[in-house]
Amino acid sequence: MISFNYELEFILQDESLYAEWISQVIQSESKKEGDINYVFCDDDYILQINQQYLNHDYYTDIISFDYCVGNELHGDIFISIDRVRENAADYNVSFEEELKRVLIHGVLHYCGYKDKTEDEELLMRSKENNAIEMFHVER
Repeated sequence: MISFNYELEFILQDESLYAEWISQVIQSESKKEGDINYVFCDDDYILQINQQYLNHDYYTDIISFDYCVGNELHGDIFISIDRVRENAADYNVSFEEELKRVLIHGVLHYCGYKDKTEDEELLMRSKENNAIEMFHVER
């Protein structure tokens, strides 16, 4: 089950649409959906998580804690809306596109993709782009 939690005034519009999309991406990777909890927060909140649990003293857009069991994906994904907004401006993309990229980035880590080396990062970007293309709004 995918759940969305909020530690700031931001609210994700069409939560069910995003949850269905994330589920679809998980299935496309031949994985099973477990409990994935998204926590939307601000820079200060994610900095505190980064310092407390990872001993890192800097802002980041996403922190994911992986509790996967075999092929079943479980985890907590913290997303700084402040960083997503700033990254969207820096990369000259819409806030919505950058948010989708960050939302799926954590799930792709759970699927086994890394981004430490240049080759890993290229594959991760490709997987993110493919996932974003899977997102369809039908109105």
